[in-house]
Amino acid sequence: MGDFNLALVIVAIVVCVLVFLINVYLLVNYQHPDDKNQAYFPKFVVVFGLSVAAISILMLPADVANRQACRHAIYNGACNLTLPMKDLWLAIYIVDAILVFFVIPFAMFYYEGDQDKSVGKRLKSSLMWVIATAIICGLLLGILYGLVGKVDFTVRHLSSSTTAFPNNFGFSSSEQCIGSGARQCSAYIANPSSETTWTMRSTFPEYVVALATIAGSVLFSIFGGVGIACLPLGLIFSFIRRPRAVITRSQYIKEATELGKKARELKKAADALHQEQKSGSKGRKWRKNMKAVEKELLLLEDDVKALEEMYPQGEKAETTWAMTILGYLAKLVLGVFGLIVSIAWVVHIVIYLLIDPPLSPFLNEVFIKLDDAWGLLGTAAFAFFCFYLLLAVIAGEMMLGLRLVFITIHPMKWGATLMNSFLFNVGLILLSSISVIQFCSTAFAYYAQATAAQEIFGHTLESLRGIKYLYKLVTIAFIALAGLTFVYYTAFGWRRKRPSGRFQLSS
Repeated sequence: MGDFNLALVIVAIVVCVLVFLINVYLLVNYQHPDDKNQAYFPKFVVVFGLSVAAISILMLPADVANRQACRHAIYNGACNLTLPMKDLWLAIYIVDAILVFFVIPFAMFYYEGDQDKSVGKRLKSSLMWVIATAIICGLLLGILYGLVGKVDFTVRHLSSSTTAFPNNFGFSSSEQCIGSGARQCSAYIANPSSETTWTMRSTFPEYVVALATIAGSVLFSIFGGVGIACLPLGLIFSFIRRPRAVITRSQYIKEATELGKKARELKKAADALHQEQKSGSKGRKWRKNMKAVEKELLLLEDDVKALEEMYPQGEKAETTWAMTILGYLAKLVLGVFGLIVSIAWVVHIVIYLLIDPPLSPFLNEVFIKLDDAWGLLGTAAFAFFCFYLLLAVIAGEMMLGLRLVFITIHPMKWGATLMNSFLFNVGLILLSSISVIQFCSTAFAYYAQATAAQEIFGHTLESLRGIKYLYKLVTIAFIALAGLTFVYYTAFGWRRKRPSGRFQLSS
């Protein structure tokens, strides 16, 4: 079968099935009890969206493996029997964009609609919002594609004369061209005037992917920069702030009584906000108060969990306490390992992306050496580093969501995650996954060279008119936010959280 890699196709099919089953498992175990046996459409969107995000991340190492299937071909175009990766990339990211901008908003509008309204009215309201979004996005896409949907490649015009085939070419540092009267045939000694711009129109699918990448890059630079530091440090400082001993029964009763008072205050505030919502007064003050209630509720849940850890009950109280201690030790180990990965990412970005020319290929060489040791090691490490960036984005959103008023809190908790939080985080993952792939294809360009991903993300997207200048800013913002977050966590992350006072709505 020539260069066709049958094993690659089999692995791709098996991985897709495994990804789907894992996402179904996550949905079943993370969903809130109130959503069981209902909300089937949002659940389908969640599983499908998570599968698309995971597969899109795994497609980059598959693209590298796909390139290896053509290693015996003189040039890649001579190999026609491997996976059509460029078509697959464009298809997966167009599906990604449709899910993010249309399907997920529709599912969220429908799920969060007034339960007192009929199904028809909720569908109508959700469709109106999605149709309005589609019209606006369509107009923006059409106008931008018509005006600036072009690619500007910087090239050099080089030429040389011809001569009969000699016995000895006689090239030297001063004579790098054939024949007398040498013209500009070497890029190293060519006159700067030989540099020119080659302009061509990009395809519409590539332009859709480019704009989706820009939208995701803003989130990636903010949430990813914060998350790359707070993800490992949060685990380490969680171990530092761990409970050191079991509290007495009297202390437990005292703390539980205070938490009960706080819970009643929050219920009273939530009831008041519900009445305001029914009366139609959902202004700026209402949204601010709703954000405050959500934040206090999350902190209350954390306090309840901490109290249960410090005073385990039941017949297996000692076993529960031992498992708690082991859990915090696991957080310490994962935190230290994550910190090493985060430092490796930051160092690689600085020495390979920010410094021109790069000081070292660094992680690129690590992946190549792992591949030499065993074929799947480099690919697995490559996929892990890409997935780690995605986890950093989610961790950054969780941290900033608790501290910034304009970011909605959508926590993911085992056995207590509502579908709107699921949908929000799936949308965030999908939007960020495009930027993660683009960033990884650039950061690991040496390892992923000659792949379809590099052709799309490394050449076309970075040369698009009006967009190419933003990618450098994304990298700089990522590193700056990572540094600031590291300083913040080092200074304040180890401190224990002080209990807040009596909760009141702002008037």
